[in-house]
Amino acid sequence: MPRQYLSTSFALVLAVSLGACASQRLDGPRTRAPAPQAALDAPVPAIPSGAVSSAPLAPPPGATAAPEAPPVPGSQVAAVAPPASNVVAEPVAPPPAPPPVVASGRSAVVGSWDAKDATGASCKVTLSSTPALDLYKASAGGCANKELAKVSAWDYRDGEVYLYQAGGTVAARLRQGGGALDGALTKSGASLALVR
Repeated sequence: MPRQYLSTSFALVLAVSLGACASQRLDGPRTRAPAPQAALDAPVPAIPSGAVSSAPLAPPPGATAAPEAPPVPGSQVAAVAPPASNVVAEPVAPPPAPPPVVASGRSAVVGSWDAKDATGASCKVTLSSTPALDLYKASAGGCANKELAKVSAWDYRDGEVYLYQAGGTVAARLRQGGGALDGALTKSGASLALVR
C-alpha cells in the first residue's frame, strides 16, 4: 500500500507542475531573448592587419613528419627556424677502468710461497688456513736458513704477516706489497721476501 500511495502522489505532483508551466507559458508576459543573429550583426572594432605567414606544425613526439607540400602560388610562407634546444649534446666518455684489485688480508696470503732471504737462498713456505690454537698452521720445506726452517705457525695482524717458530717465538715479520710479502727475519734482521 505505501508503494501505491507514492506512485499516485508522484503522478499528482507531476501533473500539477506541468499544468503550471503550461499556464505560465500561455498566459504570462512574453519577453523575447535577443536573437542570436542580432548579436552577430553588432559592429566590431577593426583588427590591425599585417603580413600573414604560416608554417607547418612539428609532428607529435614519436611520429615521423610527412613530406612538405609545395607552397600554393601567390601565398607567402615565412621560413621558421626550428626551436633552439638548451641541451648541448656532449660526447660521453666511457667510465674509467677500475683499478686492479689486489687482494689483501688473511685470506689473500694463504697458500704456498717462495721464500728468498738476503743470501739469495730460496725455499718453500706454506701458510695454511687451518687454525692452530690462536694462530694458523705453517710449514717450511728445503730452507737452509735455520730461522725459516723452524716456522710452524703464522698470523695476520694490522696488515702484517707474523711467522712463528715452535714455542711461540716470532721468526719473521712481513708486510704486503703488491703480490709479494716483504720484511725481515727477527733474530738476524736480514731481509726476507715471499713471492708466489
